[in-house]
Amino acid sequence: MTSGATTDGRYEQGLAIRREVLGDAHVDRSLAGVSDFARPVQEYVTRTAWGEIWSRPGLDRRTRSLLNLVMLTALNRNHELGVHVRGAVTNGCTEVEIQEALLQAAAYCGAPAALESFRVAERVLGELAAERNGTGRV
Repeated sequence: MTSGATTDGRYEQGLAIRREVLGDAHVDRSLAGVSDFARPVQEYVTRTAWGEIWSRPGLDRRTRSLLNLVMLTALNRNHELGVHVRGAVTNGCTEVEIQEALLQAAAYCGAPAALESFRVAERVLGELAAERNGTGRV
């Protein structure tokens, strides 16, 4: 049990949701490479964002994914944007929906942020297509 595990199961629930949305490989890499210094923030994110917020019934995962794409665009958090483009596809978002969410961000967050987000999303969507096609090439 990690120091961030809780008796109410929020960490465990968050870890399960995080794995469902982002994939085991991503979560395993994130947790395996975490230092003792950074461990508390990984546990916090897993417990709160994933265990408390993503588990709430008020929004479905597709909607949460699209909101994340827009917020990460606004904050210019391109690494996390790439991670969440994959998550959005896992949650059933289409390329058109991702495109529309990023266009919405362009109108309200500015063109420079959206241009970079389109580049990140296009790269990740290309990687996913290559993975589906078994080519490994983008």
